[in-house]
Formats: sequence, structure tokens, C-alpha cells
Amino acid sequence: MTPAAPRALIAEDEPLLAAALQHELRTAWPELQIAATVGDGLSAVQQALALQPDVLFFDIRMPGQTGLDAAVALADAWSAHQPFPALVFVTAYDQYAVQAFEAQAVDYLLKPVQSARLQKTVQKLRLALIQKAQSAINSIANSEPQAPTHTQALEPNLQRTVDQLRHLLAQPGLWPGAEPGAPLAPTPLAAPQRPPRLTVIQASHGSQIHMVPVGDVLYFEAADKYVRVLTASAEYLIRTPLKELVDQLDPQEFWQVHRSTLVRANAIATVVRDELGKLHLNLRGRPERVAVSRLYAHLFKAM
Repeated sequence: MTPAAPRALIAEDEPLLAAALQHELRTAWPELQIAATVGDGLSAVQQALALQPDVLFFDIRMPGQTGLDAAVALADAWSAHQPFPALVFVTAYDQYAVQAFEAQAVDYLLKPVQSARLQKTVQKLRLALIQKAQSAINSIANSEPQAPTHTQALEPNLQRTVDQLRHLLAQPGLWPGAEPGAPLAPTPLAAPQRPPRLTVIQASHGSQIHMVPVGDVLYFEAADKYVRVLTASAEYLIRTPLKELVDQLDPQEFWQVHRSTLVRANAIATVVRDELGKLHLNLRGRPERVAVSRLYAHLFKAM
């Protein structure tokens, strides 16, 4: 039986560059089928979930959601036991980004894509797909019937990708938003001093400014152009980006549990795993549950 041809998804917001990558792939990997080409991060996640490709080529710089953000969202939404696609980032040359990718053994291509570099990447991808197929065969052959459970470990490639993405996100200042023309990496100057810790949140509402003690805040959640500030009895909106708040809050007091959420650690009452294996937090003083990204699930392990 002839194995199915591998399928790829390309996420690139510049049509000429997307077409150039497809052209180079036709030469370097003739049997690879391009399942779809999209121009933004949100569409990349949607199409990847719908098409289940074998390989992803994600441009780092895309409107609405960066390639890194899209990869994080996809890893969070992917089925826990479904093999995760091989992931390749595409980026303009940047010393800091390249160092980060190489440190985490993440595949990447530099723009404009060079044939020789693409050939090496294709060789690695082909080998990875062969190993994944063999692993799946061995797993089926050696497995014994088991009752389904949502506490099983993640599929190995998914777990490896989650770990890589978590380390990439930890690089300070390396992954800003996708504003056109924004630098991808910090300038090679001395790092700025950390701002002083916040003690009070100043939240405007109409003609009033509410002075909210940080000690009263149970969690922060990014929502569109605002950040929600939630206490046990009230909710406020502020315009300070969540990534700026992270640097002004004590990391021992506020834990990042999602790219869009910071939670007061001592307000966490229980951690609940749902039927899909995803974690949710019950907080003291709030009725709603707070979702935990797979990237931060490692924070919650029994002592």
C-alpha cells in the first residue's frame, strides 16, 4: 500500500513570498502537497485544525497574530493524542531569533528562502515524518486495550513542541506584537532596568479613576485592546498591555497560566482537568473558571 503524500500548510502574509516558498518546495520536495496557503495567524490555526497537515510553515511576522502566537494557540487546541505537525518558522534574518530557534532545536527558514537551506530542512522533515509513522505503527502493534482516560501524557511531538514554545516565549523582549515595521528583537544595548513593582492599579471609568490595590486583584485577562482587572467583587478595564504588567508584578504572586492571563497564585483553590485533559482553575472569590494553557500546565503538579 502506497503511503499518503505528506501535506503542508503555509502561513505567510506576503503573497509573493508565499508563492516563492511553494515554488522552492515543488523542487525540493515534489511529493509534498500544499493543502492551503493563508495570510494571517488566526486563519493558520483554523485551517491547521481543519486540515490536519503533516507540516506547518509559519511566518513569524503576520497581521493579527504572529506565527509564534499561532503556534501556541494551535498547540493548545490540538488533540492531546493526535500527532502534532512538524513546525517550521519562516523569518527575516535576526540574530536574536536565530539564536533562540537554534537553542531550542526549532526548525526555521530565513527570508528569502535559499534552495540549499530548504533542502536541509526538507531532509529533516522527511526523516521526522518517517520516524513518526514508524512510531505510530509500533504503538498500535504493542498497545494493549485500555480504558480511555484524559490524564494520559500528550503525544510526544506535541509535548516537545509545547516545551520548545514555552522556552521561546521566555526570551525577554524577543517576540513583540505584529505591528508593521516593529523590530523582531531588542537592540543589542544594555537591558533596561525592571520597572518598580505595581502596588495600585489606576483604572479609569467615565470621569472617575478607581484606585485598585494590587493586593485585591485575583487575576488579569487580556481582552482585545484592554486588560480586564478582576477582584472578588468588581471588574475594571485598563489599557496597559498584559506584557507590560508582567514586568511590574511579582512573579511569585502572579503566575502566567495563559498568554492572556495572569492569576494570583494564592487565590487558586483547585485545579480541575476536563474530559479533554485541559486544566482549569477555580479561584477563591470568583465564580468562573480560568483556563490554563498547555504551555503552563507544568506549573500544576502534586507535591
